[in-house]
Amino acid sequence: MKVVGLITEYNPFHFGHKYHLNMAKKITNSDYSIAVMSGSFVQRGEPSLIDKWTKAKMAIDNGVDLVIELPFIFSVQSAELFAYGSISLLHSLKIVDYVVFGSETGDLNPLKEIAQILVDEPPYYKEHLKKNLKQGHSFSVSRSHALEHFFDKYKLNKKHNINIKEILKMSNNILAIEYLKNLILLNSNIQPIAIKRVGSTYNESQLNHNVASATAIRNKLINGEIEAIKEYVPAKTFDHLINYINKYKNFNMLDNYTQIINYLLRIEDKNKLTKIIDVEAGLENRIVNKSAEINSIHELIQKVSTKRYAKTRIQRILVHMMANLTETVFEELQPHHPSYIRVLGTNDKGFLILKKIKEKSNLPVVIKFSDYKKYSNPYLNRIIDFDKKATDLFFLGLNGNKPYMNMDYYTTLYIKKK
Repeated sequence: MKVVGLITEYNPFHFGHKYHLNMAKKITNSDYSIAVMSGSFVQRGEPSLIDKWTKAKMAIDNGVDLVIELPFIFSVQSAELFAYGSISLLHSLKIVDYVVFGSETGDLNPLKEIAQILVDEPPYYKEHLKKNLKQGHSFSVSRSHALEHFFDKYKLNKKHNINIKEILKMSNNILAIEYLKNLILLNSNIQPIAIKRVGSTYNESQLNHNVASATAIRNKLINGEIEAIKEYVPAKTFDHLINYINKYKNFNMLDNYTQIINYLLRIEDKNKLTKIIDVEAGLENRIVNKSAEINSIHELIQKVSTKRYAKTRIQRILVHMMANLTETVFEELQPHHPSYIRVLGTNDKGFLILKKIKEKSNLPVVIKFSDYKKYSNPYLNRIIDFDKKATDLFFLGLNGNKPYMNMDYYTTLYIKKK
């Protein structure tokens, strides 16, 4: 049994994802596939466009065998923590042979070299990292500059025939490096493989290619132009999007939470905001003060973000604030991940994978949501409670006529039968 792992958001599943899945199976000669997928909120600090069960249906109906949920406390994080949560979960299954991810370069060698530098943190690199941080740059920008200096000093650009600056500009490359770094830190036997990204760039806002970006597809859907994306997604994806919108009436976006976020910023003490993960001293004042000048969350993010505070970081902070995920709580829970395997969707082959996981891994497999309680693990309970909270928040943002609560209890996993 050869098993390939994928780290995904499928927001929504499109032809680029289909290409990635098919190539992953072909290159690795794997008969079985597992997707670790973010649930109600995604890495950039936004609600998922659609609910996590619809995303799981799309994945399974397009050829993934098993979909498991990346816990919320890792799904809405920096590339570093998102990668840690995902890779450690795949590693804990004890049956994954390969992890295949997209990158703009498609060449694993320079990405591996960068990952090893980040693990080893040689003195010359650390010196320039500190220097850039003192100059007021964000951590990600400071790290990129430090890596550029390191590659220049040791002539690694020439060695690999690459442009390190260009590599570090690309979001998929950055995630790929973090995946590789965590495989090294875990001393994992999972073999990494990079596939060159095809079609539109990650954040391309227009439908300019046959393989359109998820950003362009989401823009059309949010604007009510569902028919416009029909040729840019697999037929099964389109069917599930139609079913979703018929049921819930709205696609989700961060601006749907304007009133909730403004309410919290007005009633909560600023000191409480300082405890939210990723909020450093002084940033809480900037967020609260700017919130008095805006009509939407989009405007707030524009006004608060600077070269030090990236837009995605501000978005993640606002989501963490709504979920009350503090730095202290995250630091308490992180060492206890993974605590469980939450199944969102499967086919017949997926059940065979689950059987193997139960033989090899000591982690509890949560199929029926309420079953998590029987394990009497306080850390499992706390981590999965954030998943439930995130689900409730997701449906709160839809602004539908019908209230949806406790959907984790009421929604069963998707099972595709032959």
